[in-house]
Amino acid sequence: MISEKLILTAPDGLHARPAGELVKLVKSLAGSAVSISSGGRKVNAASMLSLLSLGLKCGSELEVSVDGGDETAAMEAVTAFIKSIKE
Repeated sequence: MISEKLILTAPDGLHARPAGELVKLVKSLAGSAVSISSGGRKVNAASMLSLLSLGLKCGSELEVSVDGGDETAAMEAVTAFIKSIKE
């Protein structure tokens, strides 16, 4: 398992549209289990409701964890997506 800490820079935080796109990305990563932690809570990144329940705002610190499959490629894809959220 690998993990990486990030600061969410999206001005509107992680709202429904980018959360839905993140869920699609995570589900496409066959064999990799991706989770996101923030504020002492850890959720499955393949669940939109779980992601939204974290209430991630601009400036929130989060930790992405990937277990199984091609962990490095999955981590790069997920972190690149999170860093690219602009709205």
